[in-house]
Amino acid sequence: MALAQRVGVSTRHLSFVETGRSRPSPELIEAIGIHLDIPLRERNAMLLAAGYAPRYRHTPLDDPAMAGPRSSLQRLLDAHMPYPGFVLDRHWNVVLANGGAAPIAALLPDELTTPTLNVFRSSLHPKGLAPLTANLPEWTSYLLRQLERLIVITHDDELIAIRDEVTAYPAIAEILAEHDWRTPPPVDDPLIPCDLSIGGMTLSLFTTLTSFGTPQDVTLDELSIELFFPTDDATAEFFRTAGA
Repeated sequence: MALAQRVGVSTRHLSFVETGRSRPSPELIEAIGIHLDIPLRERNAMLLAAGYAPRYRHTPLDDPAMAGPRSSLQRLLDAHMPYPGFVLDRHWNVVLANGGAAPIAALLPDELTTPTLNVFRSSLHPKGLAPLTANLPEWTSYLLRQLERLIVITHDDELIAIRDEVTAYPAIAEILAEHDWRTPPPVDDPLIPCDLSIGGMTLSLFTTLTSFGTPQDVTLDELSIELFFPTDDATAEFFRTAGA
């Protein structure tokens, strides 16, 4: 009833659409997509299922038509130097990065950086950052909550495969046997950092995620900008020195 009121149709008509007794107009499909915050890729699938052409383009980020958004993303990453910054796609593969990400990427073997670097795999893999993460249970819980949220929104088979893969890693499976990743962490600290023990020191970073506010292309709708910030002076000095 609440959704019907928001999209401007009767509850009866929306019920008929849901059960397949009525064919929705493309405008109604779009209204439902907006009010349920459905990603553009899935809105295209809804339009196809109803017999309409997809409304939203899916332009590769390296296409000349994407030169403006791509250069703006790179400027944002470069302005964040010397701290790590990434642009992530639908599956959290890194599609752009700044120089501040180099010290972290250098810790990873080739098998985790080629052909693409996936944040979930590289963070939780036994040859990745997992053995270096001092607060691995907390960071694992954060990553799995993000991954599960993406799966709920998209029902994407590749994301489901990534979840099945990373939860089978020995250290992660052990953590999940002892901790419920769905349980909210203690609120003693304002943020959950990623604490990496490297060369006798601990780098402590917190993360922010940003997305486009008005995307009209599937590619832009699915991009996230992840920027890491130091949580202490020692970490800030490490990246300033690394950048220099």
